[in-house]
Amino acid sequence: MQDTLNHEKFMRMALELAEQNVSSLKGGPFGAVIVKDGAVVARSANKVTSTNDPTAHAEVAAIRLACTELGTFDLSGCVIYTSCEPCPMCLGAIYWARIQTIYYGNTKEDAAAIGFDDQFIYEELEKPMSERRLEIVQLMRTEANQAFQEWVRAESRPHY
Repeated sequence: MQDTLNHEKFMRMALELAEQNVSSLKGGPFGAVIVKDGAVVARSANKVTSTNDPTAHAEVAAIRLACTELGTFDLSGCVIYTSCEPCPMCLGAIYWARIQTIYYGNTKEDAAAIGFDDQFIYEELEKPMSERRLEIVQLMRTEANQAFQEWVRAESRPHY
């Protein structure tokens, strides 16, 4: 029962961030809260329009804040509460951050119904690169590979 109450408490924080963002017109109707060991580590609303940054979704902004707060890029043991099912970019960021659980409110269908439709991205990812809307051209692979080779040889490199 206590777990349910805590989950609801943290989800309410994410929902409040989304609602405040709508009333202040600082960004889209999205909020996210990251929790570790029962304590809030970071929280953010969507900041796309207020920062002119298309990657400043609530989840990504909260991840950036949590990483700064904890001094690590590895958020293992953290949980994210988000007002909406994460978009493909945010989902990727959540996986890369190693967050263990996502709790979300609205679905991607709910978001699409109000103009935030990411379905085309899911569809594009299923297509071969040559059939995507975005032109994708490989260039200078040999030269680009030099940094990869240096990485492999670097004995003191950080481990992801």
